[in-house]
Amino acid sequence: MISRDEHAPRFTLDGFGPILAAAIHDGHAVRPSLLSIMNITEAQRLRDEDPYTGRLTVVGDARLVIRTSRFEVDVNRTRAECVYLTPADAWGLDVWRERPGEAELERSYALHDAFYASIGEFLERIEREHGLLVVLDLHSYNHMPDGPDGPPADPERNPVVIVGTGNTDAERWRDLIDRFIGDLRSFDTGGEPLDVRENVKFTGGDFTRWIHGRFPRSSCCLAIEFKKTFMDEWTGELDEAELDVRRRALEAAIPGVREELARVGP
Repeated sequence: MISRDEHAPRFTLDGFGPILAAAIHDGHAVRPSLLSIMNITEAQRLRDEDPYTGRLTVVGDARLVIRTSRFEVDVNRTRAECVYLTPADAWGLDVWRERPGEAELERSYALHDAFYASIGEFLERIEREHGLLVVLDLHSYNHMPDGPDGPPADPERNPVVIVGTGNTDAERWRDLIDRFIGDLRSFDTGGEPLDVRENVKFTGGDFTRWIHGRFPRSSCCLAIEFKKTFMDEWTGELDEAELDVRRRALEAAIPGVREELARVGP
């Protein structure tokens, strides 16, 4: 479905099953009343959004893709922090020419509230039907801090794929986590094996933290960060072949997730 409620961020939520693939930072749209007071350019917004991650959600039984930009409301942060009000909130970016007024802030907080009400109801249905659920929280991250012609960030500290497990019961789900990481690493890319590591730089945001808190025994929440080697992070230009490698690697790891999910008791 597509949310058209003015009190909810615009998102699609399709399909149904125990594996939810989510792209909560894929969105680029900002409501006009906020665009008119923004200090940053569209290109600056795009660089810190996660474009194309919505296309990776096809691997899930259910798919969640948010079309509203994180610069309007960031559902991966708490309600109190979901609007970037200071440069410290936004990686040093001075987002606003003038601070949003209280009415605008309340509108953004209402979007956050409505999103979590919707996703909570949806996940409750999955839990009732299937007992257990796996959330693949799909993101991407920048690695060219010195511009498009500068050197990339140190690959020793910036793997191609990061699997964040800080917001799940890693002991309960250890076999599934290890299987997922191992299957990603062993995927045949036609070249170098994928460099996949756990909890390097990113361990998960408030989206997976909230889900784990609401469904502590039934949910396995994996926050997956892809280094933006499948695109030019400064221009937004996509390398279709590289994105397809990421999609196929995820797709190849799904059977193992299902097998391990079946082995976990209630």
